[in-house]
Amino acid sequence: MKGSFNMIMNLDSLLNKREWEAADVKLPLYDVPEMIDKTKASPIWVHFGAGNIFRGFVAALQQKLLDEGHAEKGIIAAETFDYDIIDKIYAPYDNLTMNVILNSDATTSCEIIASIAEALKADPDNMTSMDRLTEIFSDPGLQMVSFTITEKGYSLIGPDGLPLPVVNADIEKGPAHARHAMSIVAALLNKRYQAGKYPLAVVSMDNCSHNGEKLQQSIIRVAEEWLSRGFVDKGFVDYLKDESKITFPWSMIDKITPRPAQGVAEILAGNGVENMQPIITGRNTHIAAFVNAERAQYLVIEDKFPNGRPALEKAGVYMADRDIVNKVERMKVTTCLNPLHTAMSVYGCLLGYSLISDEMKDPDIVALIRRLGYVEGLPVVTDPGILSPKAFIDEVMEERLPNPFMLDSPWRIATDTSQKVGIRFGETIKSYLAQDRDMDTLVSIPLAIAGWLRYLLAVDDKGAVMEVSPDPLREDLQAKLAGIVWNDPSTYSGQLRNILSNPVIFGCDLTQTSLADRIEEMFIEELAGPGAIRATLRKYLS
Repeated sequence: MKGSFNMIMNLDSLLNKREWEAADVKLPLYDVPEMIDKTKASPIWVHFGAGNIFRGFVAALQQKLLDEGHAEKGIIAAETFDYDIIDKIYAPYDNLTMNVILNSDATTSCEIIASIAEALKADPDNMTSMDRLTEIFSDPGLQMVSFTITEKGYSLIGPDGLPLPVVNADIEKGPAHARHAMSIVAALLNKRYQAGKYPLAVVSMDNCSHNGEKLQQSIIRVAEEWLSRGFVDKGFVDYLKDESKITFPWSMIDKITPRPAQGVAEILAGNGVENMQPIITGRNTHIAAFVNAERAQYLVIEDKFPNGRPALEKAGVYMADRDIVNKVERMKVTTCLNPLHTAMSVYGCLLGYSLISDEMKDPDIVALIRRLGYVEGLPVVTDPGILSPKAFIDEVMEERLPNPFMLDSPWRIATDTSQKVGIRFGETIKSYLAQDRDMDTLVSIPLAIAGWLRYLLAVDDKGAVMEVSPDPLREDLQAKLAGIVWNDPSTYSGQLRNILSNPVIFGCDLTQTSLADRIEEMFIEELAGPGAIRATLRKYLS
């Protein structure tokens, strides 16, 4: 029956169960209109950041609870950055999402996620939406506000070390004129304080270290600035700092949701599902009515919810204390996944790969990340107890990275590398120093750093000009590398030292270790002309 009908995903179409079944699409098992009515009348959960990771992971968790009878209400989504998402991806599909799991055996599993009861623009120019958000935040029954807005969304400071202009304006104009995401949320929390000082958990689910702390610091900073200018009273700041009222739980999230793939859209179209073509919004968000994502997923949340919470543990979420959350996060980002991703992303770009999965067919890249994880990382890994570090790496190496359906690019992973190397490599380096381990046993880590610096020259291993991923320090770092010619090692005259000595980038001064000399040596070897990068990998990893 595939292809024998045409179906557009919306609430009415959910009644056509046989047609969706013919298209191999699983439907929600609960009464969706009833869930929507209950959620709007008495909301329990608002989520900021309406993009792919929310739709394909967080909303799917609540769908599982609804399907299994562990919940009666869904989530209200709010978007702070790209309002086209609401207009073009939520509204035309009645807030439904086609969740497409890309299995490692090259098959797909499809499910319509209907747990998003309402979608709003957190837009200060849209008073209808802002009034509705104020109403929601004033509801005593609201239990949690969560976020997937990327790490940048919490920052009040620009790359120049100065407050962002929008943040300065928010501070000077007060809550009524908030425009930055953190200011908007602070203003809404002030409304909740004024409505009755009701408790609430404010939960970052973004993939960054100590995410709850970052969120907490930014919101309190805005509130304190408003207090100093007379926009809010001291009781509001005290409310934000009172853990019996407001908590900022830490979390660790792990699930890859790459850009929507054209191939997935074609599979859906072949099964009779219409209007699934990916779009690019005015703010350059690549998105579609579907989310394609890997099956593997992890979410660990600090269990500090002063007003109750959904039964997330019944959906597979690990509810733990802060110490365990921190250990799981550290395990992932310093050893078991993120360092491997960063190392293979820069070398993947240099060697001409466009897909992470294709890199896993390259024995030199596999040797690089295998040594990085198993040989150099595991001896100093943080073991959280609830997950096995080795089993985690096994899954990464054997299922996640080789997945042929995961159309993720090394260029995307290489974005903002200057903001990542201090955690992804610097923490292991610091562990080796603290434990007085032999630094000369490190091979993949200096190779990864040398490869990143070589990548910044914007010339691949064949000598072709390539585009370097966005990075807040890109221009500054490239300026420090000025004078180095990709195929002439003699043009190197110590330009790396000024970068390697920067503890802000690496977490320590690498020139005070033997690693700096090794990184320089590897970098110079990678300047020897066409094929030098490949030859350098083989030399050190054979």
